[in-house]
Amino acid sequence: MKTLISFRTLYFFLLLSSLLFIAIIDSKGNTILPGDELYAIAVEKAPAPVGGLEAIVKKINYPDMAIKTRTEGKVYVLAFINENGDVDDVKVVKGIGAGCDEETIKAVKKTKFTPGVDKGVNVKTKLALAIQFKIPS
Repeated sequence: MKTLISFRTLYFFLLLSSLLFIAIIDSKGNTILPGDELYAIAVEKAPAPVGGLEAIVKKINYPDMAIKTRTEGKVYVLAFINENGDVDDVKVVKGIGAGCDEETIKAVKKTKFTPGVDKGVNVKTKLALAIQFKIPS
């Protein structure tokens, strides 16, 4: 009886999978997907929104769909801040839908940040933010 997958094929598949895994993960455990390696995670001074989180919240218009569906909760995003304090990109890590995710992205992109500083130099930095949505009374 012939086996469906030979040991040679299985060995080749495992070797190829291992090489791919090593290519995606560097020695520090950080992913090195395109563009991701340019932004630091841990820096001496983290970036912060000018005016605090309140500055971001003031730029948010509670979506009509969220009001109609009574959607509340936190939207978690990852903001990519460049050396000048401008937002290059925003990615939703965990959203709540009903237009809240899109509204958070729009508000964060409009916000100016103090840049992250490492060893006395402004650096590109990733910053995790959580924006609370609560239906206005």
